[in-house]
Amino acid sequence: MAGETRGKPIRCRAAVCWKAGEPLVMEEVMVAPPLAGEVRIRIICTSLCHSDVTFWKLKDPLSCFPRILGHEAVGVVESVGENVSEVTEGDTVLPIFMPDCGQCTDCKSEKSNLCSKFPFRISPWMLRYESSRFTTLKGEVLYHFLFVSSFSEYAVVDIANITKIDPAIPPNRACLFSCGVCTGVGAAWKTANVEKGSTVAIFGLGSIGLAVAEGARLRGASRIIGVDLNPDKFEIGKKFGITDFVNSGNCGDKPVSQVIMEMTKGGADYCFECVGLASLVDEAFACCRKGWGKTIVLGVDKPGSMLKFSSFEILQSGKSLMGSAYGGIKPKSDVPILLKRYMDKELDVDKFVTHELKFEDINKAFDLLIEGKSLRCVIWMDK
Repeated sequence: MAGETRGKPIRCRAAVCWKAGEPLVMEEVMVAPPLAGEVRIRIICTSLCHSDVTFWKLKDPLSCFPRILGHEAVGVVESVGENVSEVTEGDTVLPIFMPDCGQCTDCKSEKSNLCSKFPFRISPWMLRYESSRFTTLKGEVLYHFLFVSSFSEYAVVDIANITKIDPAIPPNRACLFSCGVCTGVGAAWKTANVEKGSTVAIFGLGSIGLAVAEGARLRGASRIIGVDLNPDKFEIGKKFGITDFVNSGNCGDKPVSQVIMEMTKGGADYCFECVGLASLVDEAFACCRKGWGKTIVLGVDKPGSMLKFSSFEILQSGKSLMGSAYGGIKPKSDVPILLKRYMDKELDVDKFVTHELKFEDINKAFDLLIEGKSLRCVIWMDK
């Protein structure tokens, strides 16, 4: 088909979000050919992430509708634009929201995954052009999401957001590496550099928190404390390496940070905030061991949320507070390493997938995630 469609618009199905919080609508849309530096891919399967739900609900200035959501996916290259040599038609690829140009100071450095040529931003457009590749059959513009928009049978993605992978990797597992698995595992590996025998506390045991636990387990942490309001998460968490559980709603008159300080006799070596609440960042930092403790922020809070620390506390505690976008993972070089660890059966991602659905049932995936009944729901385009 690639030869027939190359350079031409493609008509396909997409799940369009027309208004905040309303069910997605299956529509016939047009996907334009890729411009220079871009790749058009056929999506094999996609998975639903909490970020999709967050922006689906969003009504503040960052919201843009109508929009095609979705950013965890795997696909096959249908065609490429000019100046693209990294991939070719038929290659299996991951579209990844974090750009990796491979040319700037940051992308060349092992210290950062924050591209300076294409800084990450929340945009309704393509990465290097202020334009969309999606339109309705009537010509109305449909906005992009996180440079991916995988809730469509075809999508145009910048080459800086594309990582070529081994086609032998099962697509319903490969798609998880586009966001959730890499964000959590990477935070333990790349950002925190969790040491063997250390103690870890994880605030929030959704997919990201459980991926942190999996990463901490791989790094050899001896104690992994999970904090969540849902008591059922402890049994689930045990599969990912959680050794202790704190129900933050049952701490009596003690803040959860005090409970963890007492459990660890002075604080955890590494604390991870995976919910997206400034108040939880405060709690995580409070129970992080003085002198060498690290608090890693992964949760996405509401725009404008502020943290409150006294300068004296920062000075006297000797602790570190760090942000971790996509787990510090460099898409082009680190993702293949994690995929190999999965194929070598060191990294277990099978347990993240709790449901698999057809594309037309995508709204059910939203229901399952919102109701807390799924970790990752894989959505197949052609099954």
